[in-house]
Amino acid sequence: MEKRQLGRSGLRVSRMGLGTMTWGSDTDADEAASQLVAFVDAGGTLVDTADIYAEGEAERLLGSLLGDLVPRDDIVLATKAVARRTEGPFGGGASRGALLSALEGSLRRLGTDHVDLWQLHAWDACVPIDETLSALEYAVNSGKARYVGVSNYAGWQLATAAARAAAVAPIVAAQFEYSLLERGIEREVVPAAGHHGIGLLPWAPLGRGVLTGKYRTGTPADSRGASSVFAGYVEHHRTDRAARIVQAVATAAEGLGTSPLVVALAWVRDRPGVVAPVVGARDTGQLTGSLSAEALNLPTAIRSALDDVSGIETGYPERGPH
Repeated sequence: MEKRQLGRSGLRVSRMGLGTMTWGSDTDADEAASQLVAFVDAGGTLVDTADIYAEGEAERLLGSLLGDLVPRDDIVLATKAVARRTEGPFGGGASRGALLSALEGSLRRLGTDHVDLWQLHAWDACVPIDETLSALEYAVNSGKARYVGVSNYAGWQLATAAARAAAVAPIVAAQFEYSLLERGIEREVVPAAGHHGIGLLPWAPLGRGVLTGKYRTGTPADSRGASSVFAGYVEHHRTDRAARIVQAVATAAEGLGTSPLVVALAWVRDRPGVVAPVVGARDTGQLTGSLSAEALNLPTAIRSALDDVSGIETGYPERGPH
């Protein structure tokens, strides 16, 4: 798998990441092990998790697989903090105390002395940004986090954090939902990330599974859309507009002799600023389908057609004064 530089940092990662949001809930230990081995065997290196996935079970499960199954040094290990884990005073949020408590918990569950990429899962308006950034500085200076990033920030929040962090612990990565069904970050986030040298790691690059086409005629019983945990997550993108985009993706896939999943993933992978889409999978077979996108480069005509059918409205000030 091709490797890409993460932002302006010296860190190189595979141009596809493996997500673990369902590990420990909908994905059991045997299936998780199979996915991790398949991903690494394909040349994948970036594995992403978070302290709140399955209430910490995703980190524990991933940690249990590192060492004997897959060498720790063979992957770029990424996790996140900020979201509320417990009701205690340090159980969530972006205060220095809460973040450092979260980091220690993540390291313990993952069974490692450091993570390669530690990310702020969300902006916390209740905490001064300099206090939040002081926790990132400590994490990097102590060696407990090699690099730091953010997730789900608005454009102004990303620019503010990047500018203030530059001298203490540069932000090198940012995770956002980004797919043919969700292109809102192109208005302000993508330009901000580009200006500050931050690499984008899109989550839900397959439109929460909708872009695979599996929901065109109903809800498969073994899909996330049928899961009590993730049904609402998928339903968000089951709209008339999404149906038109899914049809366009299916048409493109048919013409290329591949699957809608591969077309949708290749589209987002090669968008400006994107380093590596983070994909989750129900099973190893589904992950193998995502990994096959490595071989596809979308023809210009098809890429343009998909750009048009999924385009978002922009105006002042994004396009400048007229």
